Amino acid sequence: MMSAMTSLLLVLATIVNGLYAGFMLTFLIAIMPGLADLTDEQFTAAMRRFNEKVPGPVFLVLFLGVVALPAAAFFTGLGEHGEVAGPAILGALLCGVVGHLVTVIGNIPLNNALAASEGGDDSAARAAFESRWNTLHQVRTAFALVACVLLAVAL
Repeated sequence: MMSAMTSLLLVLATIVNGLYAGFMLTFLIAIMPGLADLTDEQFTAAMRRFNEKVPGPVFLVLFLGVVALPAAAFFTGLGEHGEVAGPAILGALLCGVVGHLVTVIGNIPLNNALAASEGGDDSAARAAFESRWNTLHQVRTAFALVACVLLAVAL
């Protein structure tokens, strides 16, 4: 049986992962398809503004929490987890880490390149950005959703 602290950390990890996965899914199924219909100039301007606003305090709490909270729940509960909960929490943690690696190695450099292209050829900037960013975003969204499901299973 898990301690109260481990249970609390697991509940918080599940909530934060759910919020993060929902944010990622919203971008995947609503925001990016909506932006796809914009002109190159409108698309690049909108994505530049998103990329300026998204890494705000609330997002950073979620972004860091999807790794920190499952790690805390896993390591605080060592020896307490059942046959399902322990591997599920560890799997969620690994999904969070992989998703973050995709973001840091893939999406952020694309965001930075798009920001640096402001004032230049929006058509070329979009061509270099949109397809690659969307593919990477699909991958990290899948990892976020799997992490959320694994944490729900662990509960």
